[in-house]
Amino acid sequence: MSDKKIKAMIANTFLEVADALETGQYGKKPVIGFASEGSEHGQDNIEEAMKIAEMKGLKAVLIEGEDLHKKMEEMLDSGEIDGAVTMHYPFPIGVSTVGKVVTPGKGKPMYIATTTGTSDTDRISGMVKNAIYGIIAAKADGVENPTVGIANIDGARQTEKALLKLAENGYDINFAESVRADGGIVMRGNDLLGGTPDIMVMDSLTGNLMMKVFSSYTTGGNYESLGFGYGPGVGEGYDRLIMIVSRASGAPVIAGAMEYATNLIRHDWKKIADEEFEKANKAGLKDIINELKSAGKKDAGVAAEEVKMPPKEVVTSQIPGIEVMDLEDAVKALWKAGIYAESGMGCTGPIVLMSDANKDKAHEILKAAGYVS
Repeated sequence: MSDKKIKAMIANTFLEVADALETGQYGKKPVIGFASEGSEHGQDNIEEAMKIAEMKGLKAVLIEGEDLHKKMEEMLDSGEIDGAVTMHYPFPIGVSTVGKVVTPGKGKPMYIATTTGTSDTDRISGMVKNAIYGIIAAKADGVENPTVGIANIDGARQTEKALLKLAENGYDINFAESVRADGGIVMRGNDLLGGTPDIMVMDSLTGNLMMKVFSSYTTGGNYESLGFGYGPGVGEGYDRLIMIVSRASGAPVIAGAMEYATNLIRHDWKKIADEEFEKANKAGLKDIINELKSAGKKDAGVAAEEVKMPPKEVVTSQIPGIEVMDLEDAVKALWKAGIYAESGMGCTGPIVLMSDANKDKAHEILKAAGYVS
């Protein structure tokens, strides 16, 4: 080994010791590359982000050149950098990003699963996977037993049923409880603002919208000033740590993404991802996904045939937890069984109404048909 290399090694060793004494963290400091394709806020914003990262004790390098993504990938694959932050990266199908915001209600961090990319071409399957991705990101960021909630959007109830089944099969999911009086795993707008769950599950388009709202609601929308960016790409077998920010992301968010990446590396995110996927697959994740994809309309015969409405009754009981697209079919399933029912919309979403006397029987029928859990 040449004298020059020996001196460089000694110098790096002393720098690492100095960093450890200053920060209390020992070992090689993760190197995060930033590949900026052009911030809407100009070069000054990028330079400010690098300064903030340095002030936070992070080791960040600016990736420059013509084909930034290609160079970024080469640096990741060679080990020159441990993680990267960039914009508009084309992740493969099966990979999506888990954002991290600071909720306005209590200033609590919350992971948005997911925010960019496509976990699955099937919406519900994608949301089920997003829950796993969120758990991986949160655990790798240092949250030991993160709570999981599902945003009250289209597909929430089907996602809930699938995740409950996964949990029953042995995969450990720490479900959150809504702060609203009726509780439940499905979260309301109040829970979004207050950060009730550590992880809020939704589809990536909704997640992308949520990220923009949470990160720029104090600035009028054109400058993302809060949070940690759109997060790392997570997917089974995916081993590059690539964090996403927006062209509208301000310096604090870009630096926050670098901090998020550093935490993931320090907690060995790859190992955590492998372990979580192994546990989820052992609990039948792939079978559950296949069932979701192969399932057609529940009781398609009911939907196709003419069903006569039973004599009208006063309906004072309700059963929630039914997808809006299945609502009328659920009503017809009860009509077919001789139970008068009506569809409605409650505070938490679609409901089926029936008489008090028929509620228990109606629930059994709807559960057997797969409309409720």
